[in-house]
Amino acid sequence: MKKSIKPSEVRGIIQAPASKSVAQRAIAIASLTKGKSRILFPGHSEDVISAIRVCRAFGVHIDEQTKSLIIEGVIKTPEAILNCGESGLGIRMFSSLAAILEHPVILTGNGSLVKRPMGVLENSLRALGVECSTNSGYLPIAVKGPIPGGEVKLDGSYSSQVLTGILIAAPFARKDLIIHVNNLQSKPYVDLTIDIMRDFGVQVKNENNEVFRVKKDQKYVPGKFIVEGDWSGAAFMIVAGAVAGKVEVKNLVTNSLQADRAIMNALKLAGAEIHTGESSVQVGRKELKAFEFDATDCPDLFPPLVALAVCCKGETIIKGLHRLKGKESDRGITLQQEFGKLGAEIILDGDTMSVRGSELHGGVVHSHEDHRIAMALAIAGLQATGDVLIEGAEAINKSYPEFFEDLDRIRK
Repeated sequence: MKKSIKPSEVRGIIQAPASKSVAQRAIAIASLTKGKSRILFPGHSEDVISAIRVCRAFGVHIDEQTKSLIIEGVIKTPEAILNCGESGLGIRMFSSLAAILEHPVILTGNGSLVKRPMGVLENSLRALGVECSTNSGYLPIAVKGPIPGGEVKLDGSYSSQVLTGILIAAPFARKDLIIHVNNLQSKPYVDLTIDIMRDFGVQVKNENNEVFRVKKDQKYVPGKFIVEGDWSGAAFMIVAGAVAGKVEVKNLVTNSLQADRAIMNALKLAGAEIHTGESSVQVGRKELKAFEFDATDCPDLFPPLVALAVCCKGETIIKGLHRLKGKESDRGITLQQEFGKLGAEIILDGDTMSVRGSELHGGVVHSHEDHRIAMALAIAGLQATGDVLIEGAEAINKSYPEFFEDLDRIRK
């Protein structure tokens, strides 16, 4: 799909999409309960659809209603290979859930996921005492439980998603599980996982993000769970307000544990006009200045941060570049290439990206099948001097299917 973005002012109110990070975790945990859970407002992103498909293949009954899911667990060995779509969280989380079972389970994916390395996941599950193998470090991955429990050591430097999956599966270990983690990245996402586990009745003891203790035989308790709005998707609309007019985004928990809530800190540093309500934020355009920001624990913010930085006077410095190589694309290089086509100057140096404020011109760009790249280019197009044509724009369906509809609604 191709989408053309004309230079535009934006003004209006939109609802933040459902958080796919929260929804996927809630769907997986609800699938482990004995009884019926109701997940409200899960959204319709491709990653959520993949999570529903995988849990059904695990034998979980899921009734899709208009704005909710009724989920009745528990999981059993699937009859066929599980396909996690293009969800990085999905493959890492459901591989750990497969380790609960005593028969082999094979998991795979589509698109960019088959190109993403799975060696850390394989090594982590083996360290857990689970039988695990991959195709030379790539999908498919074969997993066979059970999880013995005891003390294990994990490398947290690549992704927190592996730890998320292991924590969710931990109550099913044969013994209490004590996890020692070195150099944990994206700590807010682990806090989010632990918080959702607590909502379903399971406790995790977190000792300074270095040791995690989970007692065996804890039971997930079914119940009602409301999926909050997504700060990751909302970040693009918030930035749109900062660079091209004024936007209010509703359905946001302003004290959320989501890592990408940190976009508000970047906007303050840049000098944007900000007003925060009980469940919404309003951001307006002012003269923006360059800023420095460490995105190590919130790497998904790099694309909207670049869209913001090109509209700031001076040179913006964003740290945490090493976190971008294992995404849907190598986002550091992709951002440099695609924004460069519009006249932006982006320099990659070690773990740092520098972005010079630039006047963007129109042009033809490509998403690289990466949803966040497509959205960032669309926001950049608002401030370009000519039309920006985005090829591969359908990539937004992975996380925010309504993105272009929402953007068109507020463009003037």
